[in-house]
Amino acid sequence: MNPAWTTMRAAVFGVAFCVLGGTGGTAAAEATGAAARTSDSRPNILWITSEDNGPHLGCYGDAYADTPNLDALAARSILYRNAWSNAPVCAPARTAIISGMYPPSTGSEHMRSMTRLPDGFLMFPRYLRDAGYYCTNNSKEDYNLEKAGTVWDESSPRAHWRHRAKGQPFFAVFNHTVTHESQIRRRPHTPIHDPAKVRVPPYHPDTPEVRLDWAQYYDKITEMDALVGANLRELAEAGLEEDTIVVYFGDHGSGMPRNKRWPLDCGLHVPLIVRLPAKFASLGPDGQVQGSGTVSERLVSFVDLAPTMLSLAGVKPPRHLQGRAFLGPHRAPPSRYLFGFRGRMDERIDLVRSVRDERYVYVRHFMPHLPYGQHLAYMFQTPTTQVWKSLYDAGRLNPVQSRFWEPKPVEELYDLRTDPDEIQDLAEQPEYREVVERMRGVLRDWQREIRDVGMLPEDELHVRSVDRSPYDVGHDASFPFDRILETAEIASAGRADSRAVLVERLEDPDSAVRYWSVLGLVMRGAKAIASARGPLERRLDDACPSVRVAAAEAFTMLEDEGDRRRGLDRLVAHADLNGNSLYVVVAALNALDRQGSKTSVAADAIRRLPRTSESIPARMREYSERLLERIDAHPGPPGDGQ
Repeated sequence: MNPAWTTMRAAVFGVAFCVLGGTGGTAAAEATGAAARTSDSRPNILWITSEDNGPHLGCYGDAYADTPNLDALAARSILYRNAWSNAPVCAPARTAIISGMYPPSTGSEHMRSMTRLPDGFLMFPRYLRDAGYYCTNNSKEDYNLEKAGTVWDESSPRAHWRHRAKGQPFFAVFNHTVTHESQIRRRPHTPIHDPAKVRVPPYHPDTPEVRLDWAQYYDKITEMDALVGANLRELAEAGLEEDTIVVYFGDHGSGMPRNKRWPLDCGLHVPLIVRLPAKFASLGPDGQVQGSGTVSERLVSFVDLAPTMLSLAGVKPPRHLQGRAFLGPHRAPPSRYLFGFRGRMDERIDLVRSVRDERYVYVRHFMPHLPYGQHLAYMFQTPTTQVWKSLYDAGRLNPVQSRFWEPKPVEELYDLRTDPDEIQDLAEQPEYREVVERMRGVLRDWQREIRDVGMLPEDELHVRSVDRSPYDVGHDASFPFDRILETAEIASAGRADSRAVLVERLEDPDSAVRYWSVLGLVMRGAKAIASARGPLERRLDDACPSVRVAAAEAFTMLEDEGDRRRGLDRLVAHADLNGNSLYVVVAALNALDRQGSKTSVAADAIRRLPRTSESIPARMREYSERLLERIDAHPGPPGDGQ
């Protein structure tokens, strides 16, 4: 056996022994714990979260995983088999959690953007604090929503439930980052899990780099498991184990490429384990057997966490929360469906929505002309990403592995019972037409229900919400949501017989309708653009900068050299941070990057563009710089910028 693995197993199992009632605690700790027991009849709630890991745990049936502490916890808890993060990346996922609302309804879906909730809507710890709970967050927040007022009693690495007043119930969050994407590629690393024994999913090439990344991912999960054990041991030694509900979950799927950032099941499926002490058995689902592990097939997602925590604390969830409590006196009937989304991922723009039921996952792409694997600088630091793309460029991948680097279909459908890796797309098979139509309708109804303002180009979202929240924008009676969604569906469906509708809507009074109309012509290519050249030319001077950028990209696709240069010049002008918002600049730079070697005629102008600005929030400051570096470093043949 690997000596390093022996050492790690000893440490991890030692923690597990203490958690499950071993003699690791001192007499002093036991005395302190007895004195610290809460006198409040309400439960404490301990949240333990981890980053960038799916349900790759022993308790979920993964024989390669070594997770003794979480397995032991699951053995006396409720294990949720069908839990989804609503977003496949951290900031929007945490935004769904803290708000209890779908980020596409609050304008907060884009990675590290910043919007605000409507007046009177609070982040859920505020409701717990108002009910007398001591609320702490021990790690990063990373929300895409502004905090209104004081959300936490303390939010810092020093935050701890110990600091509460005597007898006060607590809600405490401990987040472990050791499993984050950045950690699975840190080198040098001596693998503890044997790379030769790792299961490589069929969409990844089977190479030493891929095997090492997957093995290191499992190593980090074992490290995380030990940290969870320490959290649980601390609770037990304080004498609070039977007064505290424990909730463990991961914040989205694994940090491996094609998992993280993708709203397929592999990017959204997370572990969720909830332990209810015997004294709080009545807060559990009907039929819960206390003291032994229970598996729940209920569909739950991150928007359900806020109302559930409030329900466990005896607080009725506010009506504006969009999730459903699955525990406590205010638990609601389960939903038949879970919903996921993908917006802008750092510097790369995209728009995807997904829905799953107990069996199928349906995905709707609104920008199918873009490949899955757009060149995102952070993702390309992972060795798996690098070798995967190099093998694709060399023509050495099979069709399943190649798909990630190619344009997307409009719709996808996967059967999770027969195809858990989601590689057999059933969307075009006649026998699944009824399922596709049902899921398509469910997704459309959900978008209408939440008023999905993510259908607006990002700059326009912020322009329309200068004096109010994006949620208010979406729920304004004057907001033509149905027409915007319909146009986006027509644009992305790619049908040739809908070109006339798109040309007609180039003159629509709403800028988002015009935007999708232009984008629909771009998706259809040069012939469709040439047939609408006159109306498109007017859009070069549209009042909305997002429409102007889309029209400029259309002109770069025309045959006439003068038209192409005109489009390039307009894109360069909109890529200048002096006079344009970051969102417009990012859109323009993405369009320029798609031009490949065609940008050579504007190379000097592009190099003179400002790389960043102090006026840009720090969490987004690198995006324009990354895109400019990419354009400068890879001026390949036309269309290869992604």
